[in-house]
Amino acid sequence: MPWKVAWSVTVDGVDMSDRMNDFILSVEVTDKDGSASDTATLKFSDTDAQMFLPKDGARVVIALMGVVVFEGTVDEVRSSGARGSGRELSVSCKGFDSRGKVKEPLSFHKDNTTLESFLSDAAKRAGLKGVTIDQSFKGIQRPFWSADGETILHLGKRLAEELGGSFKIRGDKAVLAKRGEGKTPSGQDLPSVRAVWGDNLMTWDVAPFMGRKRFTKARVRYFDRKEAKWKEEDVEVSAKDGAPPSVDVVRFPKADKAEAKGAAKGRKTDSEREGGEGSVKIDLDPAARAEGSCVIEGARPGVDGLYRIVSVTHRLTRSGGSET
Repeated sequence: MPWKVAWSVTVDGVDMSDRMNDFILSVEVTDKDGSASDTATLKFSDTDAQMFLPKDGARVVIALMGVVVFEGTVDEVRSSGARGSGRELSVSCKGFDSRGKVKEPLSFHKDNTTLESFLSDAAKRAGLKGVTIDQSFKGIQRPFWSADGETILHLGKRLAEELGGSFKIRGDKAVLAKRGEGKTPSGQDLPSVRAVWGDNLMTWDVAPFMGRKRFTKARVRYFDRKEAKWKEEDVEVSAKDGAPPSVDVVRFPKADKAEAKGAAKGRKTDSEREGGEGSVKIDLDPAARAEGSCVIEGARPGVDGLYRIVSVTHRLTRSGGSET
């Protein structure tokens, strides 16, 4: 059965699409915000074991409708089969090479420097070629930065949670973006996709209001060395729904006022983006990206509107068509 959607798979720089075409059963690509790696899964019919096993760590690039939706490496190859149902080969890929130094614990510190300098050093020690940091985070200065037996993945996740950002490794580079802004770390706007009833919207399951995760204020304790006493830093959180007062108190204190304020702003970002949640399924749209936006139209009043994307899955099957 011919594919209805144009796709291509490049392995170690060689376009393998034509050679895969007779055997491939499905393509699935997932892009998530936060520290979760981009993933891709290719499933093949492996009748009579005619498929060559791909090289571990091979570079893979997947494009759908001419748009590159995944770049990474082969992480796992799994063969499955049963009497009467044939053989299948499943190739799982990750957005970075998990065999390398990214899983090595880091133990070092830097004094009186910026986040960009510290994280760039951490990326270098983890075998990466660099790190791209949101403009608003680059110049954050602290008297002391440290990695205490953490991998670059855990370190990046910790810093992202403190600052209200998203950390991810793509290929041989790390990325620390600001959450909820709808922009890349370099300041470019991320794509916005539409989910329109009667057009491309297949299904939706959306709760436009969520109360438990919303707060009206974020509060962080810190120690003022000059005055030798504990203080608190508060940041107001937008409560457009008229919610009663509630304070999100950060459990662990911070070293100084600047660090406390950054952590409070991070909690503010998280609270404001947790106002609602849900999922939609639309016809394949490779423009959809995590941290981009999705506009729902025609579902119903009160649900229609702009939502931030936290996870995107593109799925193609030979027999079942394509969807996002």
